[in-house]
Amino acid sequence: METPLLPRESGRFIAEHSRDVFVEEDGVEKVAEMLYTLRHSDSLTAGGWKDANPLAPAPTSDQALNWVFVVDTMNFSFWPENEIQQCEVTYKGTTYTGYMTLCAAITRAIEEGIPITDPKYFSQMSVEELGHVLRSDNETPMPMLQERHKVLTEAGGVLLEHGGNFRSFIDRAGNDARKMVELIVEKIPSYRDEAVYEGKKISFYKRAQILVADVWGIMEARGEGDIRNMDWLTMFADYRVPQALVYLGALRYSDTLMQMLKKRELLCSGDRREVEIRGCSIWSVELIKDRLSKLVQERDGQTCHITSVIIDFYLWPYAKQHHKEMAHIPIHQTRCIYY
Repeated sequence: METPLLPRESGRFIAEHSRDVFVEEDGVEKVAEMLYTLRHSDSLTAGGWKDANPLAPAPTSDQALNWVFVVDTMNFSFWPENEIQQCEVTYKGTTYTGYMTLCAAITRAIEEGIPITDPKYFSQMSVEELGHVLRSDNETPMPMLQERHKVLTEAGGVLLEHGGNFRSFIDRAGNDARKMVELIVEKIPSYRDEAVYEGKKISFYKRAQILVADVWGIMEARGEGDIRNMDWLTMFADYRVPQALVYLGALRYSDTLMQMLKKRELLCSGDRREVEIRGCSIWSVELIKDRLSKLVQERDGQTCHITSVIIDFYLWPYAKQHHKEMAHIPIHQTRCIYY
């Protein structure tokens, strides 16, 4: 069985063969310059993990690790069919949409006494029980309840077979980011984010990588963030960061693709154009990181420690904060369990 290219190599291969998505050198330079001006700010560190995850338990407890495992296992496909009608969850007076509905729902469940982060519970829970946990304030439910139930119960079963909790499971990889991703992908089927492009098997591993990055963020917040090979991880290829990269000029869509996306046509997971959007996003961030590293070396005479993960941690909230300015750039719409 063919071993897929790893995410970084996949990104490069896709960018070299892409027909509808293009990495723009001028835009890469522009984003690198923008990040250079921010190089000393908290927004380009892992230290802001709690700020970026305000609904997570305090990072000082293993409950935070259990929480990110549950959230990242179900971290996919939040875009609404209709912008006017979307799932909403209110928690402590704030109403959330998108990915944050999942975070709010899991934290709400914990406060209600539901052991949603205990694999003994969530490996056995019913679809109805999960539906209650993920309940919306309105008539629009969170998408893909059946799929979320399947991946969560499956993942819970894997944890029970390998130590009984996420901490015991992930400790088997040592403090090595690459080994963590490989362990997650090997043992938990729903994290196998792979496709075939131009006859080659490729991979993105979006959720596996973001889970490892979240573990790193928690450990950093604890002062225990000595996880090796964090620079092995790429950006997390989803539907929000590509929009930001197009807006900033680091990516360009062909006119044909742009028109198709504006019509809100659904792309299947593994569709050539969907793969090109995700792969070129990975490769553009790699080039931005490399250019930023050169700028820091040339101008400051220092080694740059800003990784692709940190760039993603900056771009995702940037896209959310500038969503009105980006409204003319459509996100691609794919219903799948991978992102």
